[in-house]
Amino acid sequence: MDHAEVLALFDRDLRAGARPDGPGARVERTGGVVRQVASPQGWNGIVWSALDEAGADAAIAAQIVHYTGLGLDFEWKLYGYDRPADLGRRLCAAGFTPGLEETLMVGEVDGLALGTEPPEGVRVVPVTDPAGVDLVADVHEKAFGADSSWLRHQLLARLSADPETVVAVVAMAGAEPVSSARMELVPGTPFAGLWGGGTVQHWRGRGIYRSLVAHRARAAAARGHRYLQVDASSQSRPILERLGFVPLTTTTPYEYTS
Repeated sequence: MDHAEVLALFDRDLRAGARPDGPGARVERTGGVVRQVASPQGWNGIVWSALDEAGADAAIAAQIVHYTGLGLDFEWKLYGYDRPADLGRRLCAAGFTPGLEETLMVGEVDGLALGTEPPEGVRVVPVTDPAGVDLVADVHEKAFGADSSWLRHQLLARLSADPETVVAVVAMAGAEPVSSARMELVPGTPFAGLWGGGTVQHWRGRGIYRSLVAHRARAAAARGHRYLQVDASSQSRPILERLGFVPLTTTTPYEYTS
C-alpha cells in the first residue's frame, strides 16, 4: 500500500468529497470548509478544511455563528495534516474542547487477516430490525458507559432509508449481547468505515472484537470495497495492526458546546 496515495484518496473521497451520513443530513461547502448539518440526534461538524493563517480564525468564528444560530453543538474533526499547523490551538482559543486523539488506520481488504472467528459459544448476528438495533445500543452503553440514544436513532434511520450503506452486527453469548459494531459503506468510493466496535468488559480479551472486524471486512469485500478505514483508539490500534491495518495520521475531535 502506498500510504501517501491512500491518504490523498481518503482526503478527496471522504473529506473534501464528503456526502451526508444519513437521512435528513446535508453537506455544505462554504468558506474553505466542508461541513455536515443534521438534526440534534445526528452528527454535526466540520469534516474538511483548507485554511491559511490569515483566514483561519475568521473561518472558525463563522462556523460557530452558523451552528449556534441553528441551536446545534458541533465537532471540528481535525486531522494531523490539516493546516494551518496551529489549527488545534486556534480551535481551543475559540472555545472548543479537544477529545482524545485517535489514529486513522486503513487496511487493504485483500491483505487483511480475515480468518478470525468468534470464540466458542459466541455467534455473530446481523442487525436488520429495531430489536437488533436495541441490542447494539445496549452493548454500546455497557461498553462505553455513554448514552446511546443517538446511535439508536441514526442506525434505525439508516437501516430504514438506505440499508445497502450500513452493516451492523451483534455478538451474542446465548441470549446476552456481548459485543457490537457497524460498518458504513460509501458508494462510489473504495472505502468502507468501521465504527462503534465495543465489547462489554467481562467479555474482553477473547477475540470477539477481532472477529467482528473480520466479519465486516468480508462483507466489504463482497460489496466491492477495497479499503477499510478506522479511527482507532489506543486500545484497538494494536489489534488492528496485527490484522494488517496501517496508521496514516492522527485525528482529534474538537467539540463546541453552546
